[in-house]
Amino acid sequence: MSTEAEVTTTGVKVELPKSYEDIKDLIRVDRLPHIWCPGCGLGILLKLLARAIKNSGIPIEKHVIVTGIGCTGRLGGYLKLDAYHVTHGRAIPFAVGLKMANPELEVTVVGGDGDILAIGGNHFIHAARRNDDINVIIVNNFIYGMTGGQYSPTTPKGAKTTTSPYGHYENPFNVPLLAYAAGASYVTRWTVLHQNELYQSLLEMFKVKGFAVVEVLSPCIIYTDRNAMGDAVDLMRVLKERPVIDHRANLADLDIDFSMKKIILGNFVKRERPVSYG
Repeated sequence: MSTEAEVTTTGVKVELPKSYEDIKDLIRVDRLPHIWCPGCGLGILLKLLARAIKNSGIPIEKHVIVTGIGCTGRLGGYLKLDAYHVTHGRAIPFAVGLKMANPELEVTVVGGDGDILAIGGNHFIHAARRNDDINVIIVNNFIYGMTGGQYSPTTPKGAKTTTSPYGHYENPFNVPLLAYAAGASYVTRWTVLHQNELYQSLLEMFKVKGFAVVEVLSPCIIYTDRNAMGDAVDLMRVLKERPVIDHRANLADLDIDFSMKKIILGNFVKRERPVSYG
């Protein structure tokens, strides 16, 4: 079962699955098929984010999506709402500027671990410190996937990438601990396979007054190929079978190492702090 077919800008007929019926007015079918690799989790995130936006209680015209460079960069372009695709690492300051200019907007940044935490890392910690009233979704696939498979700030120690062919020597960021320590009001982590939990966190994110961070673990075939872990489906199996949900976990225990035997998920932080702007 599917929705009525539409012809895209490339002349291809595309039909959305029946499960997209409730959000078909938010999806730009004319731009499909999307560019993401088979097995990538970004399609799942697109569906859940569209559904959360639609059910947020906030008018669609108030929502704005900002993306930087990388696999996540095209996500906003598949949604029928105001979206900006900006330069590498600069999505957060762009989003903060939008919010300062028009505090009524609900501004959401979607970016990868490299875009948000490396090139944009300085912006991330200071936006959290100021508790800027924006949302940041970090799609953590443990690598720079689109730009060549280089290591990122979340690549586990020992993992092989194009820039660490003998195994990565550096310790990765513990994203929830970093966000909390910097000052974020809301911090959560899910995989793309925990769809209901992730959807609920996205809904909650829109209610938070302050800097809200949702880390989303997503498979990448570039990462699995480099580390002889099979394909994206094999990494999906790891992300499905090994996580433990512990909302009260000690944030210092949320590191993800190369074995991925310990992946803790949950809604870790929700607190009220004064916001600097908005």
